[in-house]
Amino acid sequence: MASNVTPRVKVPATAKVGDVITIKTLISHPMISGQTKDKDGKPIPREIINRFTCDFNGKNVIDMTLDPAISTNPYIEFDAKIDAAGDFKFTWYDDDGSVYSDSKTIALG
Repeated sequence: MASNVTPRVKVPATAKVGDVITIKTLISHPMISGQTKDKDGKPIPREIINRFTCDFNGKNVIDMTLDPAISTNPYIEFDAKIDAAGDFKFTWYDDDGSVYSDSKTIALG
């Protein structure tokens, strides 16, 4: 399990029905590709965030697979159309089975 993994998400506090909002996420994670070696020449095991999902009020908004070429601390930005007030749930899945999550609420304004 990676240490000090911290998900951060930016979602507007309010939006109107029909608005398209921009969501920004960043997760602090080393994203070790498995192709590097330690000081003794032994391979360092792969440890990456391999999947990211976002759901809004229980419906999937985005589901993406991340590959080892993704940089340290992956940043993901995407748009979502708002049809109601509700909750976004963000989930990152790690190679080692760890799951990191965050949630944000958006109100109609």
